[in-house]
Amino acid sequence: MNQKSFDYMSLLHNHIDTSRVPFSDRGSRLLVFRYSDKSSFYVKLAERLTQLDSDNEAYLKRPPFIQDLTLIDSDGNPLEFRVESSPSRLEIHTQSGDFEMLFQDQQTIALGLPANLICGIRFRVFPQYWHSSVQGGKFISVRNLVYTTNGEVVRNEITPVEGGYEVEFLIKTFEDCAASIDIYPGDRSTTPIQPFSILRSKAEIRWREWFDHVPPVQLKYARTYAYAWWIMANNLISPQGKVIYEAMTPSKIGYVGLWLWDSALHALAYRHIDPILARNQIRSMLAHQLPNGMLPDAVFDDGVVSTIDHPITGEVTKPPILAWSVLKLHETDPDIDFLSEVYVPLVRLNAWWFTMNDDDGDGLAQYNHPYSSGLDDSPLWDQGMPVESPDLNTYLCIQMNSLGSIAEILHMDAEAAMWRRRAASMVRRMIKHFWDPDSGLFWAQKDHHPIKIVTPFSLYPLWTGYLPEDIKNRLVENLKDPRMFWGQYLIPTVARNDPNYDPQTMWRGPVWANINYFFIEALQMVGEINFAKELRDRTLEMIMAQRDIYEFYDAETGSPPLKAVNNFGWTSAIFIDLAIQASKEEE
Repeated sequence: MNQKSFDYMSLLHNHIDTSRVPFSDRGSRLLVFRYSDKSSFYVKLAERLTQLDSDNEAYLKRPPFIQDLTLIDSDGNPLEFRVESSPSRLEIHTQSGDFEMLFQDQQTIALGLPANLICGIRFRVFPQYWHSSVQGGKFISVRNLVYTTNGEVVRNEITPVEGGYEVEFLIKTFEDCAASIDIYPGDRSTTPIQPFSILRSKAEIRWREWFDHVPPVQLKYARTYAYAWWIMANNLISPQGKVIYEAMTPSKIGYVGLWLWDSALHALAYRHIDPILARNQIRSMLAHQLPNGMLPDAVFDDGVVSTIDHPITGEVTKPPILAWSVLKLHETDPDIDFLSEVYVPLVRLNAWWFTMNDDDGDGLAQYNHPYSSGLDDSPLWDQGMPVESPDLNTYLCIQMNSLGSIAEILHMDAEAAMWRRRAASMVRRMIKHFWDPDSGLFWAQKDHHPIKIVTPFSLYPLWTGYLPEDIKNRLVENLKDPRMFWGQYLIPTVARNDPNYDPQTMWRGPVWANINYFFIEALQMVGEINFAKELRDRTLEMIMAQRDIYEFYDAETGSPPLKAVNNFGWTSAIFIDLAIQASKEEE
């Protein structure tokens, strides 16, 4: 059964739980949530706003911009409600009639009101950030807000409350009546309200056009696949400040900027529906390349993060997989001009890793900050930094092979041959420095001493495709070993029989979809086709078993640990790409 046989919009009816997942829209930084314990909504801003608090993660604790958004009757009494959700709108059923909510545009939330009665909304808004200190205090404007209606205003009361205002807005309605809340930075002219039926139709068309472009998959993947594509649109933010292209946040709940290797993985899904959008994920990061060739860890509206002061102070980036991603985009939608555009920046990035991250000059790069690995809290870094690690040097090998392919496409044959020689030489160095024939593992090293913590990253050089047969076989054997990595849920990010294994704590044991994706490709590359298929199918099943899509999963239960962010980007992108792969094989 293919894509034309089912309606993705219908599959997502009531799938979006607004008490946990933000109702948002493509490009918007407004997040609408429903309180889980009362009949009202709140609106958060998917923005860091460091002018309010310089802490990079302060937005995670910031209270909602709008609180207690309540539907009220003609006497101002709150209306209990029941919500039905879809990608394009929320239907809100009350005893006084049915309300609706949707996005008129990226900065405007529109409400459809039941006809021919008096009703309205009450809400608290906090347009200023205020903070007292021993010496005094400060007030800073957060965002502007305009609310309006095309109905007849019956009551419009604004009452000061601590830190903000309470608004009560009662309206005498008519057929197709609407109200709107417009939240925006700086000056802008508000958009006139259209009849709500027009806004509803536009929102419906906008979302149907998105889903109409997705490739077909088998029916068994369809619901999670639809939800993954909704996340791929819902997590997009429009250009603003340092974000100069439309690009995807890992999660508007927990990661409101753009992250380096996330962007490379998000592009894997976008290449199937919009190659320009896919390429812009890469451009969004390359636009902020530092003079020395390094790429920053993250890009936000209000700044770029290239150094972090915890758990140690240092430069921070993410694993070098952009060239690998660029090549995948080209395979799907060839664009030589794009390859020419990004080739030199990617070469400069590769050079930075070897010139600034190889203190002992042995030709193997090191991590100087744990966060540069992307494996933030892995036990591999517990002994301190720097660490020479097989995962980083495998990424660099893959990167150089990808640069070789790009150079070949650009008719730079001598340069292509050079990249392939360097990639093969990198593998020889890893075997010399990291390989332990007794354990059948590549060990990371601190001060040239092996860090004997068993992780799948000790198997990573399998992905290079350059290993001797005996080493390849030992790595595959270890990956298949249920005492270490194999099991119902896989691949754990620390081996099950390692003392550091903790299936609940980020990179100390849980399953991450991106790591599985890399191993699926590695197994395909070395001819382990059935093994790769089993890993792919297990990965898809694990993700499909949950209603939402998560950052990582417990390696024992397959459920999301408490701190796993939901509505997550690269898990969605990987699910999409693997579901498309699997569906093509099953045709």
